[in-house]
Amino acid sequence: MEKGKSIIFTVSNDLSYDQRMQRHSKILVNAGFDVLLIGRKKTKSIPIKQEIFRQKRLNCWFQKGKLFYLEYNFRLFIFLLFAKADIYVAIDLDTLIPNTLVAKIKGKKLIFDSHEYFTEVPELIGRNASKKIWEYVAKTFIPKVDKAYTVGPKLAELFEELYHKPFACILNVGLYEKQIRFEPKEVEPIIFYQGALNEGRGLEQLIGAMKNLDAKLWIAGEGDLSKFLRTFTIDNNLSEKVKFLGFVEPSELKKLTNQAWLGCNILEPKGLSYQYSLANKFFDYMHSGVPQICANFLEYEAINRKFEIAVLSDCETQNLVQTITNLLVDKGLYQRLKENCLKASEVYNLQIESKKLIDIYKGL
Repeated sequence: MEKGKSIIFTVSNDLSYDQRMQRHSKILVNAGFDVLLIGRKKTKSIPIKQEIFRQKRLNCWFQKGKLFYLEYNFRLFIFLLFAKADIYVAIDLDTLIPNTLVAKIKGKKLIFDSHEYFTEVPELIGRNASKKIWEYVAKTFIPKVDKAYTVGPKLAELFEELYHKPFACILNVGLYEKQIRFEPKEVEPIIFYQGALNEGRGLEQLIGAMKNLDAKLWIAGEGDLSKFLRTFTIDNNLSEKVKFLGFVEPSELKKLTNQAWLGCNILEPKGLSYQYSLANKFFDYMHSGVPQICANFLEYEAINRKFEIAVLSDCETQNLVQTITNLLVDKGLYQRLKENCLKASEVYNLQIESKKLIDIYKGL
């Protein structure tokens, strides 16, 4: 594919905090493509930061639920119908329908990038009608795409079996850099969580564990549980130990991670999406040389067998206390995990993954 081909990426969330899509957009612009990243505008969205790729936010009256998805898909369809592109890219199932319709109408190429096992997210547990709708969308529209990829090898295998479509794997990793670690400025060690404050992330249990830990907890992100978790922290007299940082831009996360003693990536076994996950925070901690306490799920276990960079744990509060206390005491174990992070980052990095990403788009 020659230089100058245009790509439109579409996400259903606020594009300012989508680290994966910002990385991919920059990679493809540097490879000669013209990239437009489309997301939605939220009530608390920050101003769009100037980037080397183009950006667009769509305004919606509704902010969540079925009405939001209906409105956003309609607005997205209208926008894409009049936008010029050679390649349309749907990020997850909730943008796949308008992209498919427009790509077929215009005779253009269509790519599907699945960030998660959408039909098995915790939010759909017990909501059978909604789940069936998304399963129908997946089975109907995924086979129609020209190319597809996802965030982990196990998920790629699963999708290939379900939808009879080849799926590549593009890991959600950062650039490899020689590690320059900043010493924590706090007297107490800092446990750091980055990501959405949503159901199933073990955040209530983690905050509860702080009662019995000689450490501080920094939480970067917002979500459905934002208000509840802040209230829970106050009610348990943990405001001195737990610090909520709110939304943090991807460019600032690295600085915060570099100050951490321990990263946190625990998950409850709610829905297969979590059990097949391979989150960007897992690699972000790795690349900063920060050991982590991590969910004992398929992908994390597989990487941890190759490079022991994490201590695997469930979300039970007492188990979290015991595991983190052990790391505080066992300096040898902590140092080994830290050194392995640096070794693993030489294998799992954006320099390697970017070549795979560019090959996908140049291969169309």
